Amino acid sequence: MAGATVSRTAHFALHRRELDAPQAPTTGPESTGPKALFAVREPWVGALIPKRWAKRAVTRNTIKRQIYNVSQSLQSELPAAAHVVRLRAGFDRARFISATSDALKQAVRAELQELFARAAP
Repeated sequence: MAGATVSRTAHFALHRRELDAPQAPTTGPESTGPKALFAVREPWVGALIPKRWAKRAVTRNTIKRQIYNVSQSLQSELPAAAHVVRLRAGFDRARFISATSDALKQAVRAELQELFARAAP
């Protein structure tokens, strides 16, 4: 979360932080100094779905699956950085009555595609 917010939509925020410079791998007790957090220079995606905004576990899991599916399909377009998608507002339970429904999945997917499109470098 220390990275900058690169895009926002009505329900989501995308945070990005550049990866630490990779260091030469060293082994043994003589190796000192900090090691890179991410050894491979590729896009990393995480999801932060608070219970405050998605009360039911099935809803949180549905949203996480959509985040990972959308980010996987757009992985070639993402820069090599650590990305965190954060749910910052809840979906209307009056509109999406079921905890997991096709309508909810489509709404989440469309908004995530917009979120990643706005963050394109």
